[in-house]
Amino acid sequence: MARIFVSVDIAAPILRVWDRASDLETHAEWMADAESIEFLTDQRRGTGTKMRVLTRVGPLHTDDIMEVTDWVEERAIGVRHSGLVTGWGRFDLAAVAGATRFSWTEDLSFPWYLGGGITAWFARPVLAAIWRRNLSGLKRLLERG
Repeated sequence: MARIFVSVDIAAPILRVWDRASDLETHAEWMADAESIEFLTDQRRGTGTKMRVLTRVGPLHTDDIMEVTDWVEERAIGVRHSGLVTGWGRFDLAAVAGATRFSWTEDLSFPWYLGGGITAWFARPVLAAIWRRNLSGLKRLLERG
């Protein structure tokens, strides 16, 4: 299992950061690894929302099936991954000294036939770097206007 944690402080009010983070349809605009998002439910926000995210890391790609399992307005979004890679992920927002801290935690498992724990060990730094870059892009997007 790969536990990955990344965080960034964004010089914007928590409500502004939440508005962007809770707009699930636009995540592919600031997540380099999310190529496209297709909703599998009529709802687009809140607990129970399901989506298929075409995820690409270099030459590798997979359909990541996600269901929102936790939704706390202006604070957190949690998801369960049930595609090829399984596990959970969570965004947490917190107000800090004139900014918003955006924390992203993922706990992912890879199937045995793709190397399981060995793949997780190698994937951890790669995914952490991609997600740090994603959060840097979100920070730039929110801080520029």
